[in-house]
Amino acid sequence: MATELTKAMKGSLCHEFETGLTAADVWEAYGGLLVGNLIPKLLPEVFSKVELVEGDGGVGTILLVTFSPGTPGSETMEEKFIKVDNENYIKEALVTEGGFLDHGFQKYLVRIEIIGKGEKTSIIRSTIEYEVDHEHANNLPAVSTSGLATIAEAVTKYIKEQKALE
Repeated sequence: MATELTKAMKGSLCHEFETGLTAADVWEAYGGLLVGNLIPKLLPEVFSKVELVEGDGGVGTILLVTFSPGTPGSETMEEKFIKVDNENYIKEALVTEGGFLDHGFQKYLVRIEIIGKGEKTSIIRSTIEYEVDHEHANNLPAVSTSGLATIAEAVTKYIKEQKALE
């Protein structure tokens, strides 16, 4: 009976955002380190800074994300890129310290997929996969794709503005 209580609850959430940009253009921002550099500039009310701890943007890269004062939850989180697929435009980042892990989560993974839709547009599909122990199951309402949606909108707007300057 005790093992039933210690089993984690698993779940996932997904959000899709149509960009009006080619998949290749969006992947230029999301595929490496650019998105991490852009986020504090585009969304300073949420992200104070994103620092490169280790790596070059490929698998194994570790980033330290510092949230702005007043942001609910932890002050920082560390995430590690566990998948960077430049052919299929898929990136997965696993939170390894801080963030939701400080609030009873055993796993918190973000997957970003850039899906081409015709010649002139693409979709940013953001998926969160998580595991949380039953004791902290009341933290589940805090899991949301709204932050990823806000990032997708801000990055898309930035790319469009840069393209207009070319």
